[in-house]
Amino acid sequence: MEYQAKQLFAKHGVATTLGVVVETAEAAKAAAEEMGGVTVIKAQVKAGGRGKAGGVKLAKTADEAYLHASNILGMEIKGLTVNRVLVTPATPPEEEYYFSFLLDRSNRQYLCIASVEGGVEIEEVAKTNPDAVKQIGIDPGKGVDETKAREIATEAKFPEPVFEQAVELIQALYKTFVEEDATLVEVNPLARLAGDKLEALDGKVSLDDNASEVRHPDHEEFEIREETDPLEAKAKDLGLNYVKLDGQVGIIGNGAGLVMSTLDVVAYAGAAHGGVKPANFLDIGGGANAQVMANGLDVILNDDQVKAVFVNVFGGITACDEVAKGIVGALDILGDEATKPLVVRLDGNNVDLGRQILNERNHPLVTVVETMDGGADKAAELANA
Repeated sequence: MEYQAKQLFAKHGVATTLGVVVETAEAAKAAAEEMGGVTVIKAQVKAGGRGKAGGVKLAKTADEAYLHASNILGMEIKGLTVNRVLVTPATPPEEEYYFSFLLDRSNRQYLCIASVEGGVEIEEVAKTNPDAVKQIGIDPGKGVDETKAREIATEAKFPEPVFEQAVELIQALYKTFVEEDATLVEVNPLARLAGDKLEALDGKVSLDDNASEVRHPDHEEFEIREETDPLEAKAKDLGLNYVKLDGQVGIIGNGAGLVMSTLDVVAYAGAAHGGVKPANFLDIGGGANAQVMANGLDVILNDDQVKAVFVNVFGGITACDEVAKGIVGALDILGDEATKPLVVRLDGNNVDLGRQILNERNHPLVTVVETMDGGADKAAELANA
């Protein structure tokens, strides 16, 4: 969230104002009184367009801060409920700029995007005047030193009165980007304030989860567990790659590409069965042993929306007979907790032996199918029934 991004900015020397994060209108009023002047009340959710949605308001008095916070707290912005607001001193910008570093996967480099004609309307600027939005490739091996920062500031055409500040800020933002293992560091708007002071008025940071456990255990503090979907939190604790969706057919597969394809075929098949949809993304990877399968089923079966489960596995490194043993073992582990029908499609390495294991077990909840499309259709039919 914005206030968390600003904490990271401040940690690495980026000029910004932290403000005070509160969860009640009374606390917002107290914070405004403490600041002794005009303040801005800003909704804290992980979404853009907060201002246009009514989630950012200027308060000229502490009473106005109370009123705005009362209206903002509890509102929904792009499906996200606002549970806290950030109260900051009002610092009207004289000019608004845009600046970001991001991971450019397609070109295997980092990318800097900067515009001195940007700010909150950067998307419109990009459409109407694309030349004003500079895109500068960054060699990860060389990074951004003072020389490169000056090159970026020059190409972006930062005005002379704030040029040296821009050079320092660019280096600090790059330090934030690299040292925090981020995939995106964005300032929008980067503001030129009265007295030619350059400051990050807003911030957005996306952190790479792959770096969190070993390199950045401190990043865990940014997760607000009570706002995380409980099933996603449980799956994360179990080491599963799971995303909850709004549907009725639980999905388990091995490999992200196969799971994504499975979502598509289930959605397509569901159109003929009452419009049922996939309920989740769950990739168990290559280690589909009994415990991993049990963990996956445990998460999916605890989703009240799920009416049927489609297990779609292509045996490669993990052979189909091992997957079948995993499914049988998972059902034994779960026992009476397993109450919803499972459609299982196996293909690939040792497929015949895998199907034989499932058929011999003859579990009443399991239906074995031969094709992916057939499995999707059967799972959708069972979910609808």
